[in-house]
Amino acid sequence: MAQFDFQIVAEDPTGARCGVLRTPHGIFETPNFIFCGTRGSIKGLAIEQVREAGAQIILANTYHMHIQPGEETVEALGGLHRMMGWDGPMLTDSGGFQVFSLQYGGVVQEIKSCRGLQGQKSLIRVDEEGALFRSYYDGSLRMLTPEKSIQIQRNLGADIILPLDECTPAHLASAELKKSTERSHRWERRSLEEFLRTDTGIQALYGIVQGGTDESLRRESCAFVCDESFFGQAIGGSLGVSRAQMMEVISMVGEMKHSTKPTHLLGIGGVGDILHGVQCGMDTFDCVHPTRLARHGGALVPLEISNGTEHINLKNAKYTRDSAPIDENCACYACRTASRGYIHHLLKSGELLGGQLLTIHNIFFMTQLMKAIRAAIRGKNLCQLLRNRG
Repeated sequence: MAQFDFQIVAEDPTGARCGVLRTPHGIFETPNFIFCGTRGSIKGLAIEQVREAGAQIILANTYHMHIQPGEETVEALGGLHRMMGWDGPMLTDSGGFQVFSLQYGGVVQEIKSCRGLQGQKSLIRVDEEGALFRSYYDGSLRMLTPEKSIQIQRNLGADIILPLDECTPAHLASAELKKSTERSHRWERRSLEEFLRTDTGIQALYGIVQGGTDESLRRESCAFVCDESFFGQAIGGSLGVSRAQMMEVISMVGEMKHSTKPTHLLGIGGVGDILHGVQCGMDTFDCVHPTRLARHGGALVPLEISNGTEHINLKNAKYTRDSAPIDENCACYACRTASRGYIHHLLKSGELLGGQLLTIHNIFFMTQLMKAIRAAIRGKNLCQLLRNRG
């Protein structure tokens, strides 16, 4: 039996689809959400709590794992799976997004929303070879090339890995965007060559579709990824400067992408954005949003609880004496055992348990959302789910 396989098992009139993706560490269903264990952990949770909350697949970040503790150390500890104690499917990115974020406003800022920020000294040089940058950990100079990125990810041992591409901000001029997209294709081809040279069958490589908001460049990039022997495809690059433009670009790429390869939409985690992406044929999504939101007091809830928004903020004073759970219809550990008032107290007191409970809840919320989406697609009634959401 093949180590990797992707089968589409159901389709909905909207264009959404259900699938099953097999990896050496088990299968996961699509559409699905990939939770971010950026530095080798889902912040605040033991890996068993992540499993119990329903996660089927997680990711770790190549850049951060390369900087600390280093890929050789990860390999010596048995790879990411054994080191983290996670026995399910896992994805790593190339590390490029973080390197280029150093140029466009820092690691914590999403390139997708960058507005022409001035360059930082952390990124020293970008040329045909790769990106030269300075480590935030010890100040050492590091060179990330397409080949190096693949080599790092080999040592990390994730099931699904990504090639190095050049990540650019939304404000880039058309001529520069074209040059960047073409460079990304050359880097991706070099990544693929390195991947094939060292292939042992236990990892799969996705290609990345670039091109920003330019329709012709997106079409060219989709064609490039389709023509190469990538197992799947990831939609990357800038998606514009507004949510409306982002949805427009995702719709556009959805019509151009390979119709049978698994498709990942990079860095998207809002509930409404996921529902739109699913209708455009996207199979997986990743974002720090659910776990980061939890650490800031935010709990994902149905719209009828939040009065039309996607979350409530339990730091707000109105929850001080609220004895109800986050969501009475939620079966997660936090909702079974803690009140809004107790979580409010924990957050205001700086107790780590508050963020932990909210992280458990938000992961559970997302896994249940994806489960409901898959059920709706199999029943060919995704439109009903969307109507119920308002």
